[in-house]
Amino acid sequence: MDKWICVICGYIYDEALGMPEHGIAPGTRFSELPDGWVCPECGSPKESFEIYAG
Repeated sequence: MDKWICVICGYIYDEALGMPEHGIAPGTRFSELPDGWVCPECGSPKESFEIYAG
């Protein structure tokens, strides 16, 4: 499982944790998020995320 970071605001999406409070189950891969999904912090599109190496 990977982590993805929003290059705009620094929000980290952790695939292992998902976002249950937003209906995204733990274990949901970033690639499986809907095309219209946006960063919950700043509203940036998926294209604003990159793999988090930290």
